[in-house]
Amino acid sequence: MDHSGRRCPPGVLAVRDVVNVPIESPVHRHPRHAIVIASGGLDSTVLAYWLAARGAKLTLLSFDYGQRHRVELEHATEIARLLNCPHEIIELATLGRLLSGSALTDVGVPVPEGHYTDESMRATIVPNRNAIMLDIAVSLAVVRKADVVAFGAHAGDHTVYPDCRPEFVERFTRSARVANEGLLDDDFEILAPFITQSKTDIVRVGAAFDVPFEKTWSCYRGGTMHCGTCGTCIERKEAFQQNSIPDPTIYVSA
Repeated sequence: MDHSGRRCPPGVLAVRDVVNVPIESPVHRHPRHAIVIASGGLDSTVLAYWLAARGAKLTLLSFDYGQRHRVELEHATEIARLLNCPHEIIELATLGRLLSGSALTDVGVPVPEGHYTDESMRATIVPNRNAIMLDIAVSLAVVRKADVVAFGAHAGDHTVYPDCRPEFVERFTRSARVANEGLLDDDFEILAPFITQSKTDIVRVGAAFDVPFEKTWSCYRGGTMHCGTCGTCIERKEAFQQNSIPDPTIYVSA
């Protein structure tokens, strides 16, 4: 169940007790091999460490989909090195050119500043992005005999991003099983363990597992330092502040 007491859909695991429940507890899913969609950001990095702590073999899967910058991919590579696991980068740069109109793929669209609003978040939508990535990840799971594909969607994404909602995860899991019947393990799941959690919750979980936050990248602008003013930088800063955890991130605005 999530923090409000609602039962999570199949394939969606909540982590409300992740800090308080022993890691070996059957409350938590213990995958054998997880394909983790890794952006190099805070959410996916905490997710990778959370799964590694459960003894899962990891493969990190990143995507060059023509996003505004490639800094995040460098960070994903470093996280894979620290976790001593394989890291694959899928080349989809043409996709970004076709899916114009998003601040993440189109340099003509300004990156939203300040706190996120529904309107400013819409500027960062890349249509069907998670579904495309998950489809490729499921294919890799078939080839590498993985029993889990995991991604770091969280509750703050629900309002605007349809492919970050529990309903999407539930139905995509069902579709993947049908499309790969006989190819995937019977217990195969798409896991989105942070889907009922806030960014603040995720930072708290990451701190419990000694995640190297300074090695993660959130800023939409790229560069050598986080800008400190775009929506995702603001969200990152506040997540550390609300946990009273020192923020190791260097921001230009500071």
